[in-house]
Amino acid sequence: MSEDIEEFRIDVPQRQLDDLRRRLAETRWPAPLPGDGWDTTRIARAWDTLMQRLGYDRYGAHGGDIGASVAPEVARVAPGRVAGVHVNGDPGPMPDLPLSDDEYASLTPAERDRVDRIGAFMTEEFGYIAIQSTRPQTLAYGLVDSPAGQLAWIMDKFREWTYPRVTEPDRILDRDVLLTNAMFYWLTGTAGSAAYVGYAQHAGFGENATNSGVPTAVLNFAHDVGIRRYAEREHTIVRWTDVEGRGGHFAALEEPELLVADIREFFRAL
Repeated sequence: MSEDIEEFRIDVPQRQLDDLRRRLAETRWPAPLPGDGWDTTRIARAWDTLMQRLGYDRYGAHGGDIGASVAPEVARVAPGRVAGVHVNGDPGPMPDLPLSDDEYASLTPAERDRVDRIGAFMTEEFGYIAIQSTRPQTLAYGLVDSPAGQLAWIMDKFREWTYPRVTEPDRILDRDVLLTNAMFYWLTGTAGSAAYVGYAQHAGFGENATNSGVPTAVLNFAHDVGIRRYAEREHTIVRWTDVEGRGGHFAALEEPELLVADIREFFRAL
């Protein structure tokens, strides 16, 4: 095999370059947080302020992952302006484990499977929450310094949380999508601020929040562990959809059509 360097040229139409420059200029990249105290309540207030400044007196909120905690919180801080809340995944709270034998026996087979998976998560996967909620800045120095470390930190979650678990994540999602996701954290140096929300939370796990009374819909994919009877302690659930055999944690990437359809159906009926 020749070791000579061969010149090559890639021609990209100018209109595509111009369009790329425009879109990059209009993109709001992540930035370090101003000050401290950015728990889900403060984030929710920021979202509500943004919607008011954009001229919306009435709007809906949707979220997944930490957004499944923020979206209901938006309804709590602005119940008069939020028409409805839609989440994919578990809006909380989780059941207090271990359950009594009687309570466990009262669950459906699907609910018992979710409780079992919650228990496995708490013993096998809780480590990232423990460090992000106690030492996010210490962790951030390593992730910001090493692109391989940042990629490994992100890919661990794609490996565990895409569905089905036995399939490699780059066979479920395009490899460029996975790399781009990690790249956003690496190029912007926001591994620390992204982890900060867990550190900022004042309420502990298991503490119940106030029910806003705002109509709430839950879309529970195959990977998710939401259980309606527990979610109803904090939310006014008017729509609950369990999806069997489809969808992991990253609903917007894995099942975008199904997610969008459910959001539209819910808000259209309000």
